[in-house]
Amino acid sequence: MGQKDISEKILVDYNDVFADIINVCVYDGEEVVKPEGLENALVHAQYKAEDGRLREEERDVAKYWKKKNIAIALYGIENQVKVDTNMPFRMIGYDGASYRGQLLDKRKSIVPVVSFVLYFGTEERWNKYMSIKECIEIPKDLDNYVNDYQIHVIEVAWLSDEQLAMFRSDFGIVANFFVQKRKNKAYIPNDEREIEHVDEVLKLLAVMSGDQKYERILYNKTGEVKTMCEVADRLFNQGMQQGIQSAVNMLRKLGKNDEEIIALITEEYKLDTEEAKQYL
Repeated sequence: MGQKDISEKILVDYNDVFADIINVCVYDGEEVVKPEGLENALVHAQYKAEDGRLREEERDVAKYWKKKNIAIALYGIENQVKVDTNMPFRMIGYDGASYRGQLLDKRKSIVPVVSFVLYFGTEERWNKYMSIKECIEIPKDLDNYVNDYQIHVIEVAWLSDEQLAMFRSDFGIVANFFVQKRKNKAYIPNDEREIEHVDEVLKLLAVMSGDQKYERILYNKTGEVKTMCEVADRLFNQGMQQGIQSAVNMLRKLGKNDEEIIALITEEYKLDTEEAKQYL
């Protein structure tokens, strides 16, 4: 599995985040699903393809929801950054594998499988097919015999203010980021809520936004960030440092000596002499 795939899944795999998403999607923010009531389910399933070879499919995250050790449902979450016209076929495969897995486990009672697609796109809405019947052409006389299958897509960047307010975990911070990015591409993070899973949040933002600077913050030696406001400050400082370094490089090409460069950048960027020397 690639690092990108891992980064997409790891935040949602935390029970507090997973439960939070399900509670907002299904129960309008009411804390019905408790983190301690979740148990990881298998995400790998094997099947024999048309060529006779054994293949494996993997969904992003799946968890059993239990009450008093009795399974109530199996929830699945898939992450998407782009609209996929074949998503209904993919989802029916994932859900079918989850039911087949329960049968192979010889469970006394089969629990319902409920799956959601978390769509992080900000450029366009999920305007493609949401069901099997929308994807295929069905002869009129067969329509009554073809079973349909509906998928549930959560357009993260189009969540309302009321929905954003329902989140209690780090996912509320992530969702707010994408909502604001959709409204304003130049959005500077200003969320003051403390992030619990810092590493996972920043890696998810990097992958889903396509902007790797959010992950690079993790390797900065000036200490861990705790809020998106601190992330914005760190990004500003990094941008400032890159700008100063570029100015130094340009001045060298122009034939300026160290003393001249120090004099110029201390005046331009309001640095003291020792700070300026670091860029040499």
